[in-house]
Amino acid sequence: MLQNKTFTSLLFCSILLFISCKKEVKTIPETSKQDVAKSENKYAEGFSITHTENFKILTIKNPWPKAEKEYKYALVPKNAASKITLNKDAFDGIITIPIENIVVTSTTHIPALELLNVEETLIGFPGTDYVSSEKTRTRIDNQEIRELGKNEGINTEVLLELQPDVVIGFGIDGNNKTFETIKKANIPVIYNGDWVEKSPLAKAEWIKFFGVLYNKGKEAEVVFNQIEKDYLEAKTIASTVEKQPTVLSGAMHKDIWYLPNGTSPEAQILKDANVNYLWSETTGNGSLSLNFETVFEKAEHADLWLSPSYYNSIEALEKANQHYAKFDAFKNKNMYTFANTTGKTGGVLYYELGTARPDLVLKDVIKICHPGVLQNYTPYFFKPLE
Repeated sequence: MLQNKTFTSLLFCSILLFISCKKEVKTIPETSKQDVAKSENKYAEGFSITHTENFKILTIKNPWPKAEKEYKYALVPKNAASKITLNKDAFDGIITIPIENIVVTSTTHIPALELLNVEETLIGFPGTDYVSSEKTRTRIDNQEIRELGKNEGINTEVLLELQPDVVIGFGIDGNNKTFETIKKANIPVIYNGDWVEKSPLAKAEWIKFFGVLYNKGKEAEVVFNQIEKDYLEAKTIASTVEKQPTVLSGAMHKDIWYLPNGTSPEAQILKDANVNYLWSETTGNGSLSLNFETVFEKAEHADLWLSPSYYNSIEALEKANQHYAKFDAFKNKNMYTFANTTGKTGGVLYYELGTARPDLVLKDVIKICHPGVLQNYTPYFFKPLE
């Protein structure tokens, strides 16, 4: 899920100006069959990395639902930039790597920078109060990261003053006037589509997207492989538990109860935790939208209630709708939320780190639903609603 709520993020990249003597410049074809190799992802479908003899091509395939265009970026090594010229019309951006400074626009991007130990390259962010990480908050407090306003209206004047090598963002439909302004200033925009992926591990694999920008592909692979290993080991442990508690999720917004559909990444985590999510059989895109009566009929006697929206206390939940008190999970105080695990300025840690670390999210759910396993584990995001 994206912070601000996000889930909305944008990405910008500066177009490289190639200046060199004519005798030293040679034109390199965008692709040539004899020197093309593609890195295969295990889970992620929204991006690919193609290696040629002289540069890499980063392709973003599905930056938002039903996207009709692929975006291609040429990633040129700094030490070869003066010897290579490319057809700019063939790419949505030409970027020299490794990049030295960056602007990201979603808190979900920040963990990748920290996991790759390149967080010092972050120079601007829209909505710094949403950032929870202590390491990045320290840099914000030291005024090493500039505030860029809000995602809906990024302060382009400050951003253009910063002149980042790249801005990482996300798009809902590709129509964003701010992005177009930035592109006209010769700063490429790279769309990050991790939020569109269909599984928790697919979202986490986008660390490889950041890895290629920093020439840290191997490091990104090592990090992801460890996350995958921990996730699958936890899943295996949970699969041995015989009793499946029934689980309710979400809450009302106005007159509609929103909760994950059965094919969503959130429902996948519940399945891998070996619980009986009461709407696991549903399919489709986006959240389920149900009325109270439909939810109550099915979940009145649910054992557990996970993620009751943004409510941070039992009192606040009951005040919002007194009918919540009719559920057994409410009566038994078997409700758990991530809303109370925040940074010092109020940013919700789950919205920042949960996408990058699905292994921690899965372990949290397993520990809550099967208290007898993962003996030495303390939930990282989820706490009882009190």
